Amino acid sequence: MELGPHIRKRALLVHPKGIPMISVKGYATQATDKPLAPFNFERRDPGPHDIQIDILYAGVCHSDLHQARNDWSNSLYPMVPGHEIVGRVVKVGAHVKKLKEGDIAVVGCMVDSCRHCEPCLADLEQYCLEGSTLTYNGREREGGALTFGGYSEQIVVEERFVVKVPDSLDLKAVAPLLCAGITTYSPLRHWGVGKGDKVGIVGLGGLGHMGVKFAHALGAHVVMITTSPDKGKDALRLGADEVLVSRDADAMAKAAGSFTFLLNTIPVGHDMNPYMSLLKLDGTMVLVDALTALDPLIGFNVIGGRKSIAGSGIGGMAETQEMLDFCAEHNIVSDVEMIKMQDINAAYERLLKNDVRYRFVIDMASLKAA
Repeated sequence: MELGPHIRKRALLVHPKGIPMISVKGYATQATDKPLAPFNFERRDPGPHDIQIDILYAGVCHSDLHQARNDWSNSLYPMVPGHEIVGRVVKVGAHVKKLKEGDIAVVGCMVDSCRHCEPCLADLEQYCLEGSTLTYNGREREGGALTFGGYSEQIVVEERFVVKVPDSLDLKAVAPLLCAGITTYSPLRHWGVGKGDKVGIVGLGGLGHMGVKFAHALGAHVVMITTSPDKGKDALRLGADEVLVSRDADAMAKAAGSFTFLLNTIPVGHDMNPYMSLLKLDGTMVLVDALTALDPLIGFNVIGGRKSIAGSGIGGMAETQEMLDFCAEHNIVSDVEMIKMQDINAAYERLLKNDVRYRFVIDMASLKAA
């Protein structure tokens, strides 16, 4: 396979400990109040079980913005965000069996885990009892170096945490599947959503639009639950059967006790009580995006009807491959707006205003051409 000049001319450096390193260009923020800007750094040369990927597209997750601006008080700088990564394999280690040079591969929110705890042994690396290693804003398990994400030319990842992309999918629209996609697919599958279920997707954004697509493909009767009536038409286009405006008290009362399952994608603290009233006996509402404090819940709204509230976070690597194969079977990808790497700061400002339908994706050719 003929590689581009930016690969052939890649400088090979040596870490002080003797580990070969690769020089890489990316975009990083240096502090909470600093914009993202060009940043040169090093990645390890692939080891026996590693895969080196030339990044083609990088999705922009709302959590990238939160982390860059330290909204969750856990940010490490300098930070190269990006955990929705699509690229071409350019080098594999001697013991890699899963992919080969030239394959299209993806990397999501994790690049490592302990691999020996009960969740890891069950292919649930996202729930690693020692904590999974994040693709960015984390530290490598060996040596403690900062992990740098997908807003960069290349990434090197151990093969367990790399997934192959089916040939039929539109690559630029695949990137958000590695976060928004798997975050919504995993709970729908875990709770067995399918034909005969009435499913509510609460909130129509990056996560919600994928929830609608997946629930529809699984055969459920899908209701988009939103505060914004003007999103109704788009929800129907995405696969919803109905739209329920949660600010309409009469409509909410009419829908009470009729839902099997609710996928709640609201990203901030909110009052869950009105949504709990929608569930029927033994119904479940799963939270996937509210990481901060929630408003008080009235106990009767759970006890009356033997209802459940649960949470779910991304998915393990086996389930991520399953999700991509499901997407290929049902022709599902994210709705995206393409941007250049140089426009990332403007994109962040638009994210603050929810001014995207429904996910920004960076064309990394713009970085390589700079």
